[in-house]
Amino acid sequence: MAFSQGISGLSAAAANLDVIGNNIANSGTIGFKSAAATFKDVYAGSRVGLGVAVSGVSQNFAQGATQTSSRPLDVAILNGDGFFRLSSASGEVFYSRNGQFDRDKEGYLVNGSGLRLTGFGVSANGTINGGAPGPLQIQTSSMNPNATTAVKAEFNLDSRSVTPTSTPFDAADSATYNYSNALGPVYDSLGNPHELGAFFVKTGANTWDVYGTSDGTALNAGAPMTTLTFDANGNMTAPASGGFNIAGLTFPNGSAAMNMSVDLSGTTQFGNKNAVNRLNQDGFTSGTLTSFSINDDGTITGKYSNEQTKLLGQVVLSSFANPNGLEPKGDNVWAETLASGQPLTGTPGAGTKQGSLASGKLESSNVDLTSELVNLIVAQRSYQANAQTVKTQDQVMQTLMNIR
Repeated sequence: MAFSQGISGLSAAAANLDVIGNNIANSGTIGFKSAAATFKDVYAGSRVGLGVAVSGVSQNFAQGATQTSSRPLDVAILNGDGFFRLSSASGEVFYSRNGQFDRDKEGYLVNGSGLRLTGFGVSANGTINGGAPGPLQIQTSSMNPNATTAVKAEFNLDSRSVTPTSTPFDAADSATYNYSNALGPVYDSLGNPHELGAFFVKTGANTWDVYGTSDGTALNAGAPMTTLTFDANGNMTAPASGGFNIAGLTFPNGSAAMNMSVDLSGTTQFGNKNAVNRLNQDGFTSGTLTSFSINDDGTITGKYSNEQTKLLGQVVLSSFANPNGLEPKGDNVWAETLASGQPLTGTPGAGTKQGSLASGKLESSNVDLTSELVNLIVAQRSYQANAQTVKTQDQVMQTLMNIR
């Protein structure tokens, strides 16, 4: 008479209760994946089994529900089986579905355990570096100023205007021109703003002279910068370049001389009021980082006080041929094993195996509490039944011991 079947059943049921209890305990853990104990029967040279054993614990990597968060550094993986790739200070690599991140004192994006989120950095010219992923660090240094090199403007010049009778052109005398508008501010190499002005003087039925000023001082020694010519339909036909160039513009503040092009292509001469239809330039002053966000393709975009944006890095995701082969390490992370296969690491995006990212969202635990509570009842009954087997075996043994 043996107790092995009942004892093995008690052990297996206890293990099952442990797994179910762990699922229930982590029903509120972000990125948690539920697990289920699997069992196998035990035989040893006999048709009568020796009981049951736990063959393993399999995890369910199905995506959990997505919940909204107010934190921009809370990120969820959508429509993919990717994992966030994390690294420790010593270089160990871990994987997680928990997208709750913060920025530490050194600017690294870290999870609650201090593991650093990895991805691609940015080169000096502002493009994403490829190669091996590394810890993502959000630099807080100021954005350098950018001197203006190109101005693009489109105007409508009123065809009903008449040639001014007051001459010569004087920016301080509105009687000497028909229309004026600012082309700036434009910025020098130190990020200082300067007012660039354009003045339009009608000289014929379809011709206009364009004068310029910088901070109120006439450009080109007060002579026209260019002459605009229009056809009978009001479309500009000259100059061929569409505008004019400004070369060697200097300021008494130590900045480099400015050279810029002013493109007036698209300017028209219609029977409507003088107006500017489009105006932009490529310069800006220095700025400090005010905020940043993670986009669905993993790119991190910084917003600066000078109203500019800048690429700061890109998050990568890793997927596995056999995610059930990953080794749980606690703290919401897994580690690669031979059974999981090597990680397939790439950038997020719609339609990719790894999935895309959603900032301001989190992936909830995929534990189904209703199912787990039912499983808990079944496991409890199994434990009680196996305990009854042991009790019955004990009673039979007592009967044998009492034979005289």
